[in-house]
Amino acid sequence: DGNPWEFTIRGIYESPEKGFDNSQFFFHYDYMNETLRDQAFGHDQVGWYVIKVADPTQSESLAKRLDGMFANSPSETKTATEKAFVAGFAKQIGDIGQIMVWIATAVLFTILLVSANTMAQAIRERTNELAVLKTLGFSDVRILSLVLAESCLVAFIGGTAGLLLGWLVVSYAGDPTNGMIPPLYLPGRDVLLGIAIIVTLGLATGLIPALQASRLKIVDALRRG
Repeated sequence: DGNPWEFTIRGIYESPEKGFDNSQFFFHYDYMNETLRDQAFGHDQVGWYVIKVADPTQSESLAKRLDGMFANSPSETKTATEKAFVAGFAKQIGDIGQIMVWIATAVLFTILLVSANTMAQAIRERTNELAVLKTLGFSDVRILSLVLAESCLVAFIGGTAGLLLGWLVVSYAGDPTNGMIPPLYLPGRDVLLGIAIIVTLGLATGLIPALQASRLKIVDALRRG
């Protein structure tokens, strides 16, 4: 009839597990069903059932058995795990996981090209310094290590800032999908993966310039300078 529903809050739940949805609101089905008694659609109908399986390995066979019970009926069912159910909602707006992978790949490739070009330009502009280091007795291995260390330092500063910004956005910006996907959080394994990518990026962008710098002869360096 358009009037707001009144509820008595009996309890508030909060899971200690990160990424758990604490925003759901549960109430008794009979209350809603009574309200829908005079409606053309919805009365004595159920959208979905939640079934707790004692043995997770039997989930697939149990799903097939349940769907078989309602096959060729006016109310056929489609039984799936909770993970697949949530993923189905997310896929309604697109394959978010695949989209994010392609975006991240394109960004990393662009960063790789820009960083490698920057490091190569920096080495070309410092040929005099390399000549001085060679004159002072710096070995090829030591110059290689210095250039790689500089490249990794630049990558570490930028990558750490990016990880920190990502953590702040995930932790404090809230859910941009308004409940369409589970709550977002940045687990420790992803932080470690980010650090590994940072180190790999630093080594990849600095390897070729470092090899060029280490193989540079004193005479060649002075001529370029």
